[in-house]
Amino acid sequence: MQSVSLEIRFPNLRNTTYSIESPRTPEYNCVAWAAGVCDRPWWPIPQRPYYWPEEPRIESLPAFISAFQTLGYQLCESRNPEADFEKVAIYVDEDEIPTHMARQLYSGDWTSKCGDLEDIIHTLEGLQGSYQAYGKVACIMKRPILVE
Repeated sequence: MQSVSLEIRFPNLRNTTYSIESPRTPEYNCVAWAAGVCDRPWWPIPQRPYYWPEEPRIESLPAFISAFQTLGYQLCESRNPEADFEKVAIYVDEDEIPTHMARQLYSGDWTSKCGDLEDIIHTLEGLQGSYQAYGKVACIMKRPILVE
């Protein structure tokens, strides 16, 4: 299933394969989705209902990296799937300010929550670009898969 509103906001989706996996909801956002959380949005701002795992609450790439390090993630070089690891990608704008996060699925595809829009499965390139898109992927982080 395709979405005109997603393709307007993210024109590169038109040139890639993607699928919508959930209905729209404001209950959580991309950072929460990347962290595996669906009950509240995450962003380093002090307003409710936004959660952030540590202080200071700064919108910067180092702050996002540090926040995900509290969850056991470490920087890595490869976007390729690795057995026994889960990965996240941090997107930034032209000023290197984080704009979005995605989580890699076991298949090697990526999943994102697009603002208040749907969760999608996509390629990293599908959400990159200028203007309304999320910018570029600045880094990839990984952690061992947590066994429950």
